[in-house]
Amino acid sequence: MSNYVPRLKKVYTENIAPALVEEFGYTTIMQVPKLKKIVLSMGVGEALTNKKLLDAAVTDLGIITGQKAVKTKAKKSIANFKLREGNEIGAMVTLRGSRMYEFLDRFINVALPRVKDFRGVNPNGFDGRGNYSMGVTEQIIFPEIDFDKIERIAGLNITMVTSAQTDQEARSLLGKFGMPFRK
Repeated sequence: MSNYVPRLKKVYTENIAPALVEEFGYTTIMQVPKLKKIVLSMGVGEALTNKKLLDAAVTDLGIITGQKAVKTKAKKSIANFKLREGNEIGAMVTLRGSRMYEFLDRFINVALPRVKDFRGVNPNGFDGRGNYSMGVTEQIIFPEIDFDKIERIAGLNITMVTSAQTDQEARSLLGKFGMPFRK
C-alpha cells in the first residue's frame, strides 16, 4: 500500500503544477504553490454545560477525516460567556499528506454538492497570504456521518493552508483542484 498516490496529488503533479508554471511564469518548480495542510475545527460553546456535545464533535471530526481530533481549550477567560481559561470548548484536526488530498477530493466532489441551495463557495475567504478559510453550516453534508446518530447539527470551519505568496495564486491553485468559487 506504500505505492498508493491519492488522485488529486497525481492531478496536481501532472496537470496543475505545469499549468501554474505557465500561468505565473515561475522559474523553478519550487516556486509553484502547493497545498500544505487542511485544518478542520469545530467550536462547541455549549460544551461548558454539556460535555457530551464536545465528545460528539470529536467523534464527528474523527469520522469525517479518518484521524483523531484534539480538544481545544479557551485561551482567555471571558466573564460574559461564563468561560474560564483552560476550559475545553472545541475540537480540531490537521490533515497533511495523503489524508489531506483524500479529504479535499471527497469535500469538493461529494460533500459540497450535498449543500442545500449551493451556489459556490465565497471567493473572498482568502487572508492575503494565500490561505483560504470557509465555514460549513452542517456537518451532515459529509456522507460518512450517520444522520440518526448525531447529537446536534453543528457547523465547522475549514482552512486550507497553501504555500502561495498571493491570494491570486492560491485562488488559481484551488480553482484548478476543482473548488467551485462563486462567480
